[in-house]
Amino acid sequence: TALVDVPMPDSLTRYRVMVVAVDGDDQFGSGEANITARLPLQVRPSAPRFLNFGDTFEFPVVVQNQTDEAMDVDVVLQTTNLDLVSFNGTTVNVPANDRVEVRFPAAAVSAGTAAYRVAAVSGNEADAATNELPVYTPATAEAFATYGVVDGDDAVLQPLLAPADVWPQFGGLEIGTSSTALQALTDAVIYISQYRYSSADAHASRILAITALRDVLEAFDAEGLPTPSELNEAVQADIDVIVGLQNDDGGWPIWRRYEQSWSYHTVHVAHALVEADNNGYDVPARTLDAALEYLRNVEDRFYPVPMSQGTKDAISSYALHVRHLSGDTDEAKANTLYAQRGNELSLESLAWIWPVISGAQADTEIERTFNNRATETAAAATFTDSYGDDAYTILHSSRRSDGIILDALISERPSSDLIPKVVAGLLGNQTRGRWDNMQENTFILLALNNYFDTFEAEDPDFVARVWLGQTYAAEHEYRGRSTDRNETLVPMQVLVDEGDTDLVLAKDGDAGRLYYRLGLRYAPSDLDLEPRDRGFEVARTYEAVGDASDVSQDSDGTWRIAAGAEVRVRVAMVADSRRTHVALIDPLPAGLEPLNPALAVTPEVAPDDNAASTYWYWRWFGHQNLRDDRAEAFTTYLRAGIYEYSYVARATTPGTFVTPPARAEEMYAPETFGRSSTDMVIVE
Repeated sequence: TALVDVPMPDSLTRYRVMVVAVDGDDQFGSGEANITARLPLQVRPSAPRFLNFGDTFEFPVVVQNQTDEAMDVDVVLQTTNLDLVSFNGTTVNVPANDRVEVRFPAAAVSAGTAAYRVAAVSGNEADAATNELPVYTPATAEAFATYGVVDGDDAVLQPLLAPADVWPQFGGLEIGTSSTALQALTDAVIYISQYRYSSADAHASRILAITALRDVLEAFDAEGLPTPSELNEAVQADIDVIVGLQNDDGGWPIWRRYEQSWSYHTVHVAHALVEADNNGYDVPARTLDAALEYLRNVEDRFYPVPMSQGTKDAISSYALHVRHLSGDTDEAKANTLYAQRGNELSLESLAWIWPVISGAQADTEIERTFNNRATETAAAATFTDSYGDDAYTILHSSRRSDGIILDALISERPSSDLIPKVVAGLLGNQTRGRWDNMQENTFILLALNNYFDTFEAEDPDFVARVWLGQTYAAEHEYRGRSTDRNETLVPMQVLVDEGDTDLVLAKDGDAGRLYYRLGLRYAPSDLDLEPRDRGFEVARTYEAVGDASDVSQDSDGTWRIAAGAEVRVRVAMVADSRRTHVALIDPLPAGLEPLNPALAVTPEVAPDDNAASTYWYWRWFGHQNLRDDRAEAFTTYLRAGIYEYSYVARATTPGTFVTPPARAEEMYAPETFGRSSTDMVIVE
């Protein structure tokens, strides 16, 4: 007999206790038992896992009486960022050894985090619980930003029209001023930090961008951007994920370990690990060594196949570039590649191997090629590159080429007249303050960070001042070299109350330049979005799994689902032509939770002939995720046709829920997209 004293944790739940006894080499015994930790009076809130702005719901709280006598129990709910519509406390009678559910009508107040605390008291018995949940932005939340510069004694006057038909509690006008043009990268950094697709190249891109910018991240003090320490933690977390994805051949697949390693993705991940290792992050030497060995022999491992010679050259050039950054410079191989392929190489390939090759003639020829191939206007310059049908295998876009070429020009020809024009072209082609995809944002950020480090040399000495109409809104001093940034947020309610007015930005002092960013975030009061076809058609429906009466649709399109019912969600997608790197994302209503078919506790639901989400059937997608707030499906290559994705969810929380549109897009060309309409789902 052995006795062990165990203090019970402060958690009301059931514990499984397992015991193993050993005597000598061949005597063993084992046993197990359950222990339930409980209180005479227990309270259990059952909030949804998330909310969308505009949701109203009934907050369920279960009060349990574990005694042999009935109890009159006072139940109180306290919240932040949740509006309790009718009451925040009540008294209920709970029979002996029974439980009662109390529902508090509530509504999401604004995007952010909602917190709650619930308490139950009866005489000397009491219990309480606290938690929080995210509240996501409205389905129709939109934003845009404009950038500019004030030089000399000039001032900028920007007329502002009073926002109409918007939610006054959401968004506002962001006024950012800085003495460095790094502020123009704010939205790109936010985009990268919030990127939600968990592919190998996405993790690598975030590592690359944040690693390169780690010394100046304090300049990016904008709404929605994590602190530098949080970003550094995110980089280390991305590194840990990348390490776990590496295959035995030293390469990386796109989504899951042991799937086929992709050549470009492997080189890109190796690039990220080299930069992270050079900047002091914890990168396992074994992982990095295996990756670099893969790069040394990448020509023997090209995938996917078949692949054009131009694409193979790009991968080889990128691999040589990454090896050069790691200290493993291979001039002989780079010179051979250039001698054999010369002007047949893409502009990206030339930019990657330029720092690696030796010889004045090749150096001059590459510079001449960039000068001849640039498309110039009076103020900007861009480049056009092409890989044909297999461009998707290396995630190519012409805007990414601009970033890669700019980085090479700054490093190899800092006196080139093309440099300021390429910078102007990149900054002038931002959409809502960023570029189109993860690859573009990453390589452009790398290049612009290099540009700012190289060319912003004048020590600033001025005062920035901002007026909103007759109101003196902000002032900030810039003395000497600094990445300081002043951010002023004018709430949407103030803009609505102010009416039509003018915004004035001025600089007092001649030394340095005042860079500014004006960003507007808003949500139209109409939460309903119509379907849109920009390369994909998308439609979503809900249907009952069991009783057909569990799911119905009103004449206005509102869906009604019985609480507790299982629902099959169907998302139909039509691609009118071949698409690559496709993501299909279906946001869930907050009152539903997806059921993972891989778990033993999930009830078996018989699929129909088109149940693409069931793993034992053929699937058009190569990877899927079931998350708290959405379901995701991804494929690298999609032929023209009609496709369906379906999964099963359970209605868990009564209420009226705004459900953002299901969306399909090409991840590296997101201007090719489609969406369904916004749905209103009522769980009753």
